[in-house]
Amino acid sequence: MDPELEAFVPLLPRTDLNDPVAYRTMYAELAAARPAPDTTGLEIEARTVPADPEVPVRIYRPLSGAAPGAFIWLHGGAWVVGDLDVEEHWAAPIARLSGAVVITVDYRLSPEHRFPAALDDAYAVLAWTYEHAAELGIDPDRIAVGGHSAGGNLAAAVALRARDEQGPPVRFQLLNEAILDDRQQTWSARNFTDTPWNTRDVRATALAHYLGSQPATPYAAPARAEDLSGLPAAYVATAEFDPNRDEGIAYALRLLEAGVPVELHQWPGTFHGSLALQSADVSQRQLTELGAVLRRALAA
Repeated sequence: MDPELEAFVPLLPRTDLNDPVAYRTMYAELAAARPAPDTTGLEIEARTVPADPEVPVRIYRPLSGAAPGAFIWLHGGAWVVGDLDVEEHWAAPIARLSGAVVITVDYRLSPEHRFPAALDDAYAVLAWTYEHAAELGIDPDRIAVGGHSAGGNLAAAVALRARDEQGPPVRFQLLNEAILDDRQQTWSARNFTDTPWNTRDVRATALAHYLGSQPATPYAAPARAEDLSGLPAAYVATAEFDPNRDEGIAYALRLLEAGVPVELHQWPGTFHGSLALQSADVSQRQLTELGAVLRRALAA
C-alpha cells in the first residue's frame, strides 16, 4: 500500500451499513471534521430539479476559463449515505481542475428508497441539464456523467438508459472505483474481505439495501448488460485494494471490445475511497487526472 495512505488506515472507522441511520451520522461527522474545501474561483448555487419527487442539486461554476461543458457528479456511499455537503470535497476541486460546470445530485438513499429511485433521480438531472443548457451556459452536446463507487454505478446506468431510451446525449462517462456487478464473482470481490472502507461483506449489505428482494437488472448492475455498444467514451479508474477493482477492469475491457473509446487507470497502492485523503500525493495525482480527463472529454 502507498505509505502515505497506509498511515491513515488505523484511524479509519470500519464501515457498518447494518444501521444506516447511525452510519449516516458517523459519515457526516467524519466529513465535517475535514478541512473545508477550497471554493475560490467558483460560483456555487443550490437548485431543485423538478421531478417526482424533486431532486436537490448543487452547481459549481468556475468564474474564469470555464469550458462550455457540464459534469453531473453522483456521490458514493453504498447508495446508503452521502449528500450535497459531503460532496463539496470532490466537486469543488473537480470543477476548478476541469473548468466544467459540475452538478452534484442529492439522490434518494436506500434502504428507504430502493432501486430504481436513485437512478430515476440521476436520470431526471441529466434530462434537466440537457433541457436547461442555455440557462446553465453549457453546450447540450457536452454533458458528462460520473461518480464514485455507488455513484459510478449510477453513472454507468444513466449512460445505458440514455442509450436505450434515446434520451439526452451523454458525451462521456467517468467511473471511479464503481460497483458494477452484484454477483461477487471476481477475484477481488471474493478475496478482499478486510480492505479499508470497502469489503466483500460491505458490498453485499449495500446491494441488499439497494435491491431488496428485486433481481438485479443491467440498470442496477451494469456489468449484466449484454450489449455495451453505442455507449459514450469512458474513463475507468480502479484502486488496487478494492473489491470493486476487477469488475471495473472487466467492464472497461468489455467497453473496448464493443468499440467504445476507453481510458483505464489502475492506481497502485490505493484502496477504495482513499482519494478522500487528499493530503496524500497519490490522491492529488488522482484528482489532477480527473480534472484533465474531463477537460479533454468536454473540449470542442
